[in-house]
Amino acid sequence: MTIPRHLAVIMDGNGRWAARRRRPRIIGHRAGARAVNLCIDFCLERGIAALTLFAFSSENWGRPEEEVGALMKLFLNALEREVVELHRRGVRVRFIGERGRFGAQIRERMQAAEAQTAGNTRLALNIAASYGGRQDIAAAARSLAHDVAEGRIQPDDIDEALFASRVALADLPPPDLFIRTGGDTRISNFLLWQLAYTELWFTDTLWPELDAATLSLALDDFARRERRFGLTGDQVADLETSA
Repeated sequence: MTIPRHLAVIMDGNGRWAARRRRPRIIGHRAGARAVNLCIDFCLERGIAALTLFAFSSENWGRPEEEVGALMKLFLNALEREVVELHRRGVRVRFIGERGRFGAQIRERMQAAEAQTAGNTRLALNIAASYGGRQDIAAAARSLAHDVAEGRIQPDDIDEALFASRVALADLPPPDLFIRTGGDTRISNFLLWQLAYTELWFTDTLWPELDAATLSLALDDFARRERRFGLTGDQVADLETSA
Protein backbone atom coordinates (compact mmCIF):
# COMPACT_ATOMS: atom_id res chain seq x y z
CA MET A 1 0.00 0.00 0.00
CA THR A 2 1.23 3.51 -0.85
CA ILE A 3 2.10 5.39 2.34
CA PRO A 4 2.26 9.19 2.40
CA ARG A 5 5.71 10.54 3.07
CA HIS A 6 4.30 13.67 4.71
CA LEU A 7 0.99 13.96 6.54
CA ALA A 8 -0.55 17.35 7.40
CA VAL A 9 -3.37 17.58 9.94
CA ILE A 10 -5.81 20.22 11.16
CA MET A 11 -6.83 19.06 14.62
CA ASP A 12 -10.37 20.43 14.81
CA GLY A 13 -13.21 19.76 17.24
CA ASN A 14 -11.75 20.12 20.74
CA GLY A 15 -14.22 22.82 21.77
CA ARG A 16 -17.26 21.01 20.41
CA TRP A 17 -16.14 17.79 22.08
CA ALA A 18 -16.11 19.63 25.41
CA ALA A 19 -19.40 21.44 24.75
CA ARG A 20 -21.21 18.17 24.10
CA ARG A 21 -20.10 17.07 27.54
CA ARG A 22 -20.95 20.45 29.10
CA ARG A 23 -17.35 20.95 30.05
CA PRO A 24 -15.04 23.99 29.59
CA ARG A 25 -13.28 24.27 26.24
CA ILE A 26 -9.88 23.75 27.85
CA ILE A 27 -10.96 20.22 28.82
CA GLY A 28 -11.41 19.54 25.12
CA HIS A 29 -7.93 20.84 24.39
CA ARG A 30 -6.48 18.56 27.06
CA ALA A 31 -8.31 15.60 25.51
CA GLY A 32 -6.96 16.68 22.13
CA ALA A 33 -3.41 16.47 23.44
CA ARG A 34 -3.90 12.73 23.93
CA ALA A 35 -4.98 12.43 20.29
CA VAL A 36 -1.72 14.11 19.27
CA ASN A 37 0.23 11.29 20.91
CA LEU A 38 -1.94 8.73 19.15
CA CYS A 39 -1.29 10.39 15.79
CA ILE A 40 2.47 10.42 16.41
CA ASP A 41 2.38 6.74 17.38
CA PHE A 42 0.46 5.94 14.20
CA CYS A 43 3.00 7.73 12.00
CA LEU A 44 5.90 5.93 13.66
CA GLU A 45 4.21 2.56 13.23
CA ARG A 46 3.33 3.17 9.56
CA GLY A 47 6.68 4.62 8.55
CA ILE A 48 5.38 8.10 7.70
CA ALA A 49 8.44 10.34 7.55
CA ALA A 50 6.91 13.74 8.40
CA LEU A 51 3.88 14.94 10.33
CA THR A 52 2.79 18.58 10.42
CA LEU A 53 0.13 19.54 12.96
CA PHE A 54 -1.80 22.82 12.99
CA ALA A 55 -1.72 23.58 16.71
CA PHE A 56 -2.47 27.31 16.88
CA SER A 57 -3.19 29.63 13.98
CA SER A 58 -2.25 33.28 13.64
CA GLU A 59 -6.00 34.00 13.82
CA ASN A 60 -6.40 32.06 17.09
CA TRP A 61 -4.84 34.96 19.01
CA GLY A 62 -8.24 36.62 18.61
CA ARG A 63 -9.96 34.04 20.81
CA PRO A 64 -11.05 34.95 24.36
CA GLU A 65 -8.07 35.91 26.51
CA GLU A 66 -8.87 33.24 29.10
CA GLU A 67 -8.85 30.47 26.50
CA VAL A 68 -5.62 31.70 24.91
CA GLY A 69 -3.95 31.85 28.33
CA ALA A 70 -5.07 28.32 29.15
CA LEU A 71 -3.82 27.10 25.78
CA MET A 72 -0.42 28.68 26.37
CA LYS A 73 -0.16 26.94 29.75
CA LEU A 74 -1.18 23.63 28.17
CA PHE A 75 1.36 24.16 25.38
CA LEU A 76 4.16 24.89 27.87
CA ASN A 77 3.30 21.84 29.98
CA ALA A 78 3.32 19.64 26.89
CA LEU A 79 6.73 20.95 25.87
CA GLU A 80 8.14 20.21 29.31
CA ARG A 81 6.49 16.79 29.58
CA GLU A 82 6.64 15.24 26.11
CA VAL A 83 9.94 16.23 24.54
CA VAL A 84 12.07 13.72 26.45
CA GLU A 85 9.88 10.85 25.26
CA LEU A 86 9.77 12.16 21.70
CA HIS A 87 13.56 12.38 21.71
CA ARG A 88 13.84 8.83 23.01
CA ARG A 89 11.69 7.62 20.13
CA GLY A 90 13.72 9.38 17.46
CA VAL A 91 11.30 12.23 16.70
CA ARG A 92 12.69 15.57 15.51
CA VAL A 93 10.58 18.49 16.73
CA ARG A 94 10.33 21.78 14.85
CA PHE A 95 8.03 24.79 15.17
CA ILE A 96 6.84 26.98 12.30
CA GLY A 97 5.07 30.31 12.67
CA GLU A 98 5.65 33.68 14.33
CA ARG A 99 7.04 32.52 17.65
CA GLY A 100 7.80 36.11 18.67
CA ARG A 101 4.19 36.44 19.82
CA PHE A 102 4.71 33.78 22.49
CA GLY A 103 6.07 34.53 25.94
CA ALA A 104 9.77 34.16 26.65
CA GLN A 105 9.36 30.90 28.58
CA ILE A 106 7.54 29.18 25.73
CA ARG A 107 10.06 30.46 23.16
CA GLU A 108 12.91 29.10 25.26
CA ARG A 109 11.23 25.70 25.52
CA MET A 110 10.61 25.65 21.75
CA GLN A 111 14.27 26.35 21.08
CA ALA A 112 15.38 23.75 23.62
CA ALA A 113 13.09 21.09 22.12
CA GLU A 114 14.41 21.77 18.63
CA ALA A 115 18.03 21.63 19.79
CA GLN A 116 17.55 18.44 21.80
CA THR A 117 15.86 16.54 18.96
CA ALA A 118 17.71 18.04 15.98
CA GLY A 119 19.59 14.84 15.13
CA ASN A 120 16.59 12.51 15.15
CA THR A 121 15.44 10.91 11.90
CA ARG A 122 12.52 8.53 12.56
CA LEU A 123 9.84 11.21 12.24
CA ALA A 124 9.95 14.93 11.49
CA LEU A 125 7.25 16.43 13.71
CA ASN A 126 6.42 19.99 12.65
CA ILE A 127 4.14 22.02 14.91
CA ALA A 128 2.50 25.03 13.31
CA ALA A 129 1.99 27.53 16.13
CA SER A 130 1.02 31.17 15.59
CA TYR A 131 1.12 30.14 11.93
CA GLY A 132 -0.83 31.19 8.86
CA GLY A 133 -0.38 30.20 5.24
CA ARG A 134 -0.70 33.77 3.98
CA GLN A 135 1.77 34.90 6.62
CA ASP A 136 4.17 32.19 5.41
CA ILE A 137 3.89 33.33 1.77
CA ALA A 138 4.30 36.99 2.73
CA ALA A 139 7.46 36.16 4.70
CA ALA A 140 8.90 34.32 1.68
CA ALA A 141 8.11 37.30 -0.54
CA ARG A 142 9.82 39.67 1.91
CA SER A 143 12.89 37.46 2.01
CA LEU A 144 13.18 37.48 -1.78
CA ALA A 145 12.50 41.23 -1.93
CA HIS A 146 15.39 41.86 0.48
CA ASP A 147 17.68 39.76 -1.71
CA VAL A 148 16.65 41.76 -4.79
CA ALA A 149 17.19 45.06 -2.94
CA GLU A 150 20.67 43.92 -1.83
CA GLY A 151 21.56 42.85 -5.37
CA ARG A 152 21.98 39.16 -4.50
CA ILE A 153 19.35 38.11 -7.05
CA GLN A 154 17.48 39.68 -9.95
CA PRO A 155 13.66 39.78 -10.15
CA ASP A 156 13.78 37.45 -13.14
CA ASP A 157 15.61 34.88 -11.01
CA ILE A 158 12.48 34.31 -8.93
CA ASP A 159 10.62 31.19 -10.04
CA GLU A 160 8.50 28.60 -8.24
CA ALA A 161 11.51 26.62 -7.08
CA LEU A 162 13.25 29.65 -5.56
CA PHE A 163 10.04 30.82 -3.91
CA ALA A 164 9.42 27.34 -2.52
CA SER A 165 12.87 27.43 -0.92
CA ARG A 166 11.78 30.36 1.26
CA VAL A 167 8.50 29.05 2.69
CA ALA A 168 8.25 26.97 5.86
CA LEU A 169 9.21 23.29 5.59
CA ALA A 170 11.23 23.94 2.42
CA ASP A 171 13.54 21.04 3.31
CA LEU A 172 10.68 18.51 3.30
CA PRO A 173 8.57 17.13 0.46
CA PRO A 174 5.13 18.78 0.29
CA PRO A 175 2.39 16.96 2.21
CA ASP A 176 0.99 14.00 0.31
CA LEU A 177 -2.12 13.77 2.47
CA PHE A 178 -4.05 16.38 4.44
CA ILE A 179 -6.54 15.33 7.12
CA ARG A 180 -9.02 17.61 8.87
CA THR A 181 -11.17 16.34 11.71
CA GLY A 182 -14.31 18.00 13.05
CA GLY A 183 -16.50 18.06 9.94
CA ASP A 184 -15.45 21.32 8.28
CA THR A 185 -14.25 21.01 4.68
CA ARG A 186 -11.75 23.83 4.26
CA ILE A 187 -8.01 24.25 4.76
CA SER A 188 -8.30 27.43 6.89
CA ASN A 189 -5.09 29.22 5.89
CA PHE A 190 -2.90 26.17 6.56
CA LEU A 191 0.16 25.52 4.35
CA LEU A 192 -1.41 27.33 1.38
CA TRP A 193 1.70 27.05 -0.81
CA GLN A 194 2.62 23.53 0.27
CA LEU A 195 -0.85 21.96 -0.22
CA ALA A 196 -1.08 22.73 -3.96
CA TYR A 197 -1.20 19.05 -4.98
CA THR A 198 -1.95 17.42 -1.65
CA GLU A 199 -4.79 14.90 -1.38
CA LEU A 200 -7.48 16.20 0.98
CA TRP A 201 -9.45 13.99 3.40
CA PHE A 202 -12.14 15.19 5.79
CA THR A 203 -13.93 13.42 8.63
CA ASP A 204 -16.72 14.35 11.05
CA THR A 205 -14.74 12.72 13.87
CA LEU A 206 -13.83 15.29 16.50
CA TRP A 207 -10.13 15.48 17.24
CA PRO A 208 -10.27 14.07 20.81
CA GLU A 209 -12.16 11.05 19.41
CA LEU A 210 -9.44 10.25 16.87
CA ASP A 211 -8.35 6.62 16.75
CA ALA A 212 -6.07 4.48 14.64
CA ALA A 213 -9.05 3.12 12.70
CA THR A 214 -9.94 6.63 11.47
CA LEU A 215 -6.36 7.30 10.41
CA SER A 216 -6.26 3.94 8.65
CA LEU A 217 -9.39 4.87 6.67
CA ALA A 218 -7.62 8.01 5.50
CA LEU A 219 -4.55 6.08 4.42
CA ASP A 220 -6.65 3.45 2.64
CA ASP A 221 -8.46 6.17 0.72
CA PHE A 222 -5.16 7.86 -0.14
CA ALA A 223 -3.74 4.59 -1.49
CA ARG A 224 -6.69 4.25 -3.90
CA ARG A 225 -6.27 7.70 -5.41
CA GLU A 226 -4.46 8.35 -8.67
CA ARG A 227 -2.12 11.29 -8.25
CA ARG A 228 -1.66 12.84 -11.69
CA PHE A 229 -0.03 16.24 -10.97
CA GLY A 230 -1.53 17.68 -14.14
CA LEU A 231 -0.73 14.67 -16.35
CA THR A 232 -3.17 12.17 -17.82
CA GLY A 233 -3.82 8.80 -16.24
CA ASP A 234 -2.04 7.07 -19.14
CA GLN A 235 1.04 9.23 -18.67
CA VAL A 236 1.15 8.42 -14.97
CA ALA A 237 0.82 4.71 -15.75
CA ASP A 238 3.70 4.95 -18.25
CA LEU A 239 5.88 6.73 -15.71
CA GLU A 240 5.14 4.11 -13.05
CA THR A 241 5.93 1.33 -15.52
CA SER A 242 9.24 2.89 -16.53
CA ALA A 243 10.14 3.48 -12.88
